[in-house]
Amino acid sequence: MSARPASDALPGTDAGTASSAAALPAGTDAALRDVVGPKGVIEGGDLAQRLEEWRGKWRGRTPLALAPASTAEVARIVRICADARIAITPQGGNTGLVGGQTPTNGEVLILLHRMNRIRSVDPLDATMTLDAGVTLAAAQDAAASADRLFPLSIGSEGTCQIGGIVSTNAGGVNVIRYGNTRDLVLGLEAVTAAGEIWNGLKRLRKDNTGYDLKQLLIGGEGTLGIVTAATVKLFPRPKEKATALVGLASPAAALELLALAQDASGGQTTSFELISGAAYDLCVRNVPGVRHALAGRHAWHVLFEFSSGQIGVLRPMLEALLADAYARGLVADGVIAESEAQAHDLWRMRHALSEAMKPEGLQAKHDVSAPLSDVPRFLELADAGVERACPGARVIAFGHLGDGNIHYDVLRPAGVDDAAFRARLRDVEAAVYAAVDAVDGSISAEHGVGLARRDDLATRKDPAALAMMRSVKAALDPHGIMNPGKMLR
Repeated sequence: MSARPASDALPGTDAGTASSAAALPAGTDAALRDVVGPKGVIEGGDLAQRLEEWRGKWRGRTPLALAPASTAEVARIVRICADARIAITPQGGNTGLVGGQTPTNGEVLILLHRMNRIRSVDPLDATMTLDAGVTLAAAQDAAASADRLFPLSIGSEGTCQIGGIVSTNAGGVNVIRYGNTRDLVLGLEAVTAAGEIWNGLKRLRKDNTGYDLKQLLIGGEGTLGIVTAATVKLFPRPKEKATALVGLASPAAALELLALAQDASGGQTTSFELISGAAYDLCVRNVPGVRHALAGRHAWHVLFEFSSGQIGVLRPMLEALLADAYARGLVADGVIAESEAQAHDLWRMRHALSEAMKPEGLQAKHDVSAPLSDVPRFLELADAGVERACPGARVIAFGHLGDGNIHYDVLRPAGVDDAAFRARLRDVEAAVYAAVDAVDGSISAEHGVGLARRDDLATRKDPAALAMMRSVKAALDPHGIMNPGKMLR
């Protein structure tokens, strides 16, 4: 967004970015509280939890936190804030990993959890329309109750909310088959920066009548408007799943296994997760109930799953695939889940990896992507660069090999305290990003930009692309009140 004259900026802020003062004017404060009533004003311990990012990396402040119960209430709140040039930060389940949900500059905090209606589920149309505050787990259950599948699946699905998922363009473990959030959304309802309600809740698969406005809001991190509802695609519910964990020597072997799996399953590979031995060991050490599922130790693992609308076809297919992979020398050991409980235990390990790192102190976390065929090269280059930047640093690499998304996290070396490691963080990051550049990848695959990647985006993204993004921001949020300081600086 282009800078505005200093006279247009709010007190205590830089020109070009609006932000709330420490306390709202009495009349505005009362008007905002009146919109939601006593039940919609969040204070005390409930507010304290909302102001801290779940890992404790960012802590925010706000003069007022409001939980509207309807789209109309969201619109009234935004209209009041727009008129008074008061900045806003929307927040869903507070599970984001880049700080986009935290009101770090004293913005009014808008919480969407009271907006939790499943508006409709249409099995014949294969669509579902739901409020922004519906949790992902509740959305999955609603689809299942109609014998349909909403395939988005991420580790925080019991807490994260649809509005946040849409605003961050969440990915997850099933992208290889169903795509990420951007591919699953048919229509949106949103409140603009002027406090107007945009009803774009279409259920159409094809609509070629101009700009696809919803795509601006998907992944927009609340910087252009507030998503209040979404219409999403549903799919036939699988009748059978088959889950396996294998140990192998290298990411290159895992990539060959992926190609074999895709060919053998005829496109029925739903998930394909690459997990380093170091990541698995850390999970076993730090997460109660997680154990090694294979007899020996392996440098790398792949956890993958097939799903089908037929019963009795997947197990023979999976057994034949593993026999072929073993004969080719790609796989050293493996196990096929014999029950739903065993499959759950294997996925518990994968979903608990972020939890496993939490006790390890300061970390350099990276959410990157590379072309599939270049993932092994990225990992090789990143490992070598990180070792040069911080000798002895512990690399925890895992992610969605099926779509090229690797979570490349670097933990402090043994015997090194947080302060000493902090001094190396920029060097570590530079090494990882150099490896990303070498394979023409991306520094943010599914977590978003927020605060964590904002400055990196400003210096690394194509200048023409940045100029276009700033033009869109200026057009849709001319006063800079929507989640200022996130994504664009």
